[in-house]
Order: sequence, then structure tokens, then C-alpha cells
Amino acid sequence: MTDRQTPRISSRKAPKQARSTDLVAAILQAATQVLATEGAQRFTTARVAEKAGVSIGSLYQYFPNKAAILFRLQYDEWQQTTEMLRRILADAGKSPLERLRILTFTFIESECEEAAMRVALNDAAPLYRHAPEAMAAKAAGAKIFETFMQQLLPQTSQETRLLAGELITTTLSSVGHSFSETPRSAAQIKMWADAMADMFCAYLAEISKA
Repeated sequence: MTDRQTPRISSRKAPKQARSTDLVAAILQAATQVLATEGAQRFTTARVAEKAGVSIGSLYQYFPNKAAILFRLQYDEWQQTTEMLRRILADAGKSPLERLRILTFTFIESECEEAAMRVALNDAAPLYRHAPEAMAAKAAGAKIFETFMQQLLPQTSQETRLLAGELITTTLSSVGHSFSETPRSAAQIKMWADAMADMFCAYLAEISKA
């Protein structure tokens, strides 16, 4: 069996000067627009360079291929999600169940607001799904949620907490993806988020008794 071949997804170099930082920002903004309008299948470095108004050579100074650009967009999205998790779930001023309700609403709302981009990035995921950088980014978010589950279910076994955490995150991801495929009003988002939070809370209350 041969090893899985993964395209290079790391940037060639990090921008150090303001001009370079602006160039990378312009490339990423153009990449976001191209991805949203063309989709992952028609996404190319040439289209991104043209949209950004830069030469293909300038683009390649920072991104070796389209996989590197797409991964950077996905990585930035993961970073935003991780920061959202940290901000909401580490808020000691609210009870764990309150934090879970806020997270559920914020996650569903975010999925709906950025549906087109998330679908396109999901289509591009095979390009970098197994890369070490991708695994590390996902692990950071998983660690935050694991710590939160310990606060939420302090008296249960680790096995039970892991199962509950996986059920909640998988449900959020699956429902959020499916729900956001159709344009939703603010009222619909709140109704679905409240209903999901009610189900989570009922489930957690039940396993807490065991």
C-alpha cells in the first residue's frame, strides 16, 4: 500500500512588510470571492490572481498552489470557530448549560450567514483533509470542547462525557450544514437553535442522573 499523497498546503513564506501583508490580504479576499462565485471545482490560482489584480508569480511567492490558498481560507475559518468556542465556553460568568445554549445559537447563525463559503470549502476538503496542519487545527477546537464537557458533566465517566460531546458536536455540524442550505430568517434560526438546545439539555439532564 502506498502512502497517501497530500499536496503542499503551507504558505511559501509569511509576509513581513506592510506591502506584503496587504498583498496576501488582497489574494485571500479575491480567493474568497472566486470560491463563492465559481465553487471549488472551478477555483484556480489564475482566477484568483486575476481577481486580485496581481501577477501569478506574485501569488506563487506566498501560495505554492490552489490547495494552499483553500487551506488558508479553511484554516482562518477554523481559527474563528476555535476563538468562538473559547469565548463562549470559557465564560465562567454563565452556567455550563447557558453557555451551551449560546453556542448552539451562535453556531447555527454562523452556519447560515456563511453557507455558500462553507459549502465550497467542504467541497475542497479532500485537498487537505489528511494534512497535519488540518489535524492540528481540529484538535485545538476539540480540546476546548472536551474541557467544557468536564465542567458540564463533572460526575460522569470520561467515556460518557466523550460520547455526549461527540453527539453534541456531530449534531451541531450535521444540522447546521443541512439547515443552512436553505435561506433562513432570524426567527427561524432562533427557533431551531432553541429547539436543539432544549434537546441537548434534556439529554444531558438524563445522563447526569445515571
